[in-house]
Amino acid sequence: MSEEHAAFQEAVRAFLNTHAKPITELEAGWGNGPDELSAGAEPTREEELRMVEAASAFRRALFDAGFGWLTGPPEYGGGGKDPRYQELFDEVAQAYELPSEACFVVGHHIVAPTLLAWGTEEVKQRYLRALYRADLFACQLFSEPEAGSDLAGVKSRGVRDGDGWRVTGQKVWTSGGHFSDIGEMLVRTDPSASKHAGLTMLMIDMHDPGVEIRPLRQMTGGEAFNEVFVDDVFVPDSHVLGNPGDGWKVAMTTLGNERVSMGFRSAPPASDPVERLLALIRHFGLSDDEQVRQDFAKIAIRRDVIRWTAARAAAALAAGGEPGAESSIIKLMDSENLLAIGRLAGRILGPRMTADTGEWGTYVWAELVLSVPSRRIAGGTDEIMRNIMAERILGLPREPKR
Repeated sequence: MSEEHAAFQEAVRAFLNTHAKPITELEAGWGNGPDELSAGAEPTREEELRMVEAASAFRRALFDAGFGWLTGPPEYGGGGKDPRYQELFDEVAQAYELPSEACFVVGHHIVAPTLLAWGTEEVKQRYLRALYRADLFACQLFSEPEAGSDLAGVKSRGVRDGDGWRVTGQKVWTSGGHFSDIGEMLVRTDPSASKHAGLTMLMIDMHDPGVEIRPLRQMTGGEAFNEVFVDDVFVPDSHVLGNPGDGWKVAMTTLGNERVSMGFRSAPPASDPVERLLALIRHFGLSDDEQVRQDFAKIAIRRDVIRWTAARAAAALAAGGEPGAESSIIKLMDSENLLAIGRLAGRILGPRMTADTGEWGTYVWAELVLSVPSRRIAGGTDEIMRNIMAERILGLPREPKR
């Protein structure tokens, strides 16, 4: 590590010593710390809004200290540093209790990189700094009730009106829509064009009177998703990403960013699913069980490969590249690993996973298992990911049309 890197980490440590508490070793032990898992936790709306408030306050202090967007272009509020500095920051930060970053995932890792790649100068100046400073939140408006996995089948429409567009339609599975200020929305603007060519990506105001947001309750009991109804909302031309008709290209950039973001799930040992699974194995005396050891080894190795691949993809993006093959690999491996984690935990726990005995570290796994199906759909279903990798990465023959 260079002197400059060491000095940077000292500055990070000084900031965190003022704004956060160090993680104690007890939190990683069995029976200590919060009885929750980062991949499955779904707070109530009230709890979530409190978490958003705490995260926003910390993020603003972080940004104002120069650590909020280390790799971003200085002209839009970024630090202009290479990706190594984010790694250096994370090395120090993992020793502290920090507010959950869940509310920033869509805005920082999915929407903002798309704005940087495709937005007009007005949009970049207006939104990028505000997003990374937590002055604004963003959501993604892609899926529709009738389109299924066929993203190009969207029916939401944009009709030309002077120097902008009148937008009407319905979107579903919108994470964080209820606290978002802006939304990246895919609409059809040219019904006469071919399926993929007639699409346009717009940034809409989520506070417009024509936007209605309704919560969707999942089988976990949480309401992290929403359905969004847009009725005759005006969007100026300055808020078109790319050009009219570029919607499919912009969507591919966004989805690539989303899939890369899935490899960056970080949590303290007390709530990290892989670390908690290891603690579960040890607690129930299965450390010497050959099958359990083999299954856990596959999970731990896959977890590390996901992280390394995500880091490589993020470095490429920071250097000005586009999301590539890594994004599909990350997304598929991540959902498969969560499925494997839930299955192994279920074999160990048995009925404790479905009936709450009050024992710490047992019934909490039920929420993770119930949340896994959504992970296998978000960002493109597992089946779609396999098709992408087979056809676009490996060059195998396309799936026959029925």
